[in-house]
Amino acid sequence: MDLAMNAVKPLTVAFQMDPIDAVDINADSSFRLAEEAQARGHKLFYYTPDQLSYQEDRVLARGQDLVVRREQGNHFTVGEMREQDLADVDVIWLRQDPPFDMGYITTTHILDRVHPDTLVVNDPFWVRNYPEKLLVLDFPDLTPPTVVARDLETLKAFRARHGDVILKPLYGNGGAGVFKLSKGDSNLASLHELFAGINREPLIMQKFLPDVSAGDKRIILVNGEPVGAINRVPAKGETRSNMHVGGRPEKIGMTQRDLEICARIGPLLREKGQVFVGIDVIGDYLTEINVTSPTGIQELERFDDVNIAAKIWEAIEAKRT
Repeated sequence: MDLAMNAVKPLTVAFQMDPIDAVDINADSSFRLAEEAQARGHKLFYYTPDQLSYQEDRVLARGQDLVVRREQGNHFTVGEMREQDLADVDVIWLRQDPPFDMGYITTTHILDRVHPDTLVVNDPFWVRNYPEKLLVLDFPDLTPPTVVARDLETLKAFRARHGDVILKPLYGNGGAGVFKLSKGDSNLASLHELFAGINREPLIMQKFLPDVSAGDKRIILVNGEPVGAINRVPAKGETRSNMHVGGRPEKIGMTQRDLEICARIGPLLREKGQVFVGIDVIGDYLTEINVTSPTGIQELERFDDVNIAAKIWEAIEAKRT
């Protein structure tokens, strides 16, 4: 796979992301996006979300100029810490991982103040209004039976109707806090009590899809168009297929049903400035639309010998011309 050669005006690109020293250079999508940007001649600036601020009608970030390289243990070099006015950069990547909490939401409000003059990817207004487990509710015919509720009796009644279910926190990520509960499982009340002690948010419960044993498909969409998929197979004894918890990525193609799902949701994603999106499909059902910090492009690039990062940058560069 060849990195793209520079064919456009160099851009100044800021990455708002988790600490770069901890990234896995063979799996992290933010690293791959930075690597491709650098190969295209763009200049990189890096900061963590806690270094973002609003100061007297300016949006600023304390961060460092960044150079990346594909060398294990020596994958980046940063310059001196400095303050950057984000109105003076061309593109900002909103790439910190969830949880989608008030800290995360506040960064989207602040970045709203420079977008779209400075292009924020993905559009922060719609990232804030399209949490991954809630956006799918706009497409009930594409999703498994779902309930979003905090009330225990409502959750019990849903399970009584649908049998085996998946229970998960509404704003979690990476498979954390995801439980499979059978119709007769006695742990629902205890789990509800546990979650209620952590926060005041509702839970989401979905009918369990046995097809997950064959894998949970992650489909990547760029500017609303599907560009490929990987299959994430749960580890033995697991129902969760997330790679954070031992799921194994496999090469896979897209089915006609996958393309139908993408055709339904793609125009909305494109309209709302969601350039890089990862959707999750189990069997014939859409389960999540990930817009906050999607992953999977490195695995897809290796399986399909394609440059997905270049497709993403081409979409961004087209918006900056």
